[in-house]
Amino acid sequence: MPGMNTRPRRILLAVTGLTPQVVTETLYALACRAEAPWIPDEIHLITTTTGAENARLNLLLPDGWFHRLRADYRLPEIEFPVENIHILHDANGVWLDDIRTPEQNTLAADFITETLRRLTESSETELHVSIAGGRKTMGYYLGYALSLYGRPQDRLSHVLVSDPFETNRDFYYPTLYDHPIHSKRGDKEITVDARNARVDLADIPFVRLREGLPKELLKGDARFSQAVAAAQCVGRKLELVIDLPNRAVTASGEPVKLTPQNFTLLLWLARRRLAGQEAIHFTVYATNAAAAQEYLAVCREVLGKDSLEIERLEDTLKNGMDSGWFSPAKNRLHKALILALGENGAIPYLILQVGTRKAARFELGLEVEDIRMESEET
Repeated sequence: MPGMNTRPRRILLAVTGLTPQVVTETLYALACRAEAPWIPDEIHLITTTTGAENARLNLLLPDGWFHRLRADYRLPEIEFPVENIHILHDANGVWLDDIRTPEQNTLAADFITETLRRLTESSETELHVSIAGGRKTMGYYLGYALSLYGRPQDRLSHVLVSDPFETNRDFYYPTLYDHPIHSKRGDKEITVDARNARVDLADIPFVRLREGLPKELLKGDARFSQAVAAAQCVGRKLELVIDLPNRAVTASGEPVKLTPQNFTLLLWLARRRLAGQEAIHFTVYATNAAAAQEYLAVCREVLGKDSLEIERLEDTLKNGMDSGWFSPAKNRLHKALILALGENGAIPYLILQVGTRKAARFELGLEVEDIRMESEET
């Protein structure tokens, strides 16, 4: 109904190998044992071909352990179709049955990263990620991917199961009734009751790096190595390199795609900074004729004095430059920098506003030693 508060859609994501039990154990800990139950709306798995078949046969058949858990503890409907089991595959779409070679590790890292990116794409979701199952490398990649893409509402955990149930392939969750399963104590085979098992969830704190990632990596086709490199870029040495002949710009070693107007605006402000000129001043109430002529001179140099763009700019700025033109132009340049460098990485390269709104001055925030012009005397 309109006006009602709706909570985010809850998603449980786990990696599994030959032990799909981690799914029911984690679900039990979240939904049945917690003081504040967290019941997912849907469950997703990342696994190999053998892991997928194990999960299907043991969890998702009509009498599978996932359905038994829901029935025993009267849990609501949870979406967990076979389609939510995501099987690792190579570049040709061929499913992987194991992760052994360096190439397979790279494929697994990219697949896990892209799957998690996609599941965190909507702000209307809340993710709980379990790294209890699968190979150790899978858990590592999933935890690191969450560090790269995780949001404030997302959580990371590992399920803890008491002995001797932890390594028992017949144990799926503590039952509400007597459920004998066979186990070993030394050389002897014994029978234990699943209802006596203890299952706890260990929350794992993680560093959230999402805000520092370039916007392009938040949109799709995220490679693990690219995302890690982008996150590391936040701490790189500050350096703005403007290659005038090729109209190319790099910042902290990363290429920045700029439109002609973005390029000329950045070039103009960088030259002013290198020359030690004062910050540009104008308000909504006054224009700055000198600034307009300076900027137009840079545009003629870069774009050519007879270009249609120059004619349009000369007409727009014929009465001088004011904040009505400068602010949108500044915002477009900022958007391009953030797209390439991420929110945090772009901060040092943005145009600074000094002073109050009525007496605002604008300049490039970089220090002179952080700006380099290629193929141009400075």
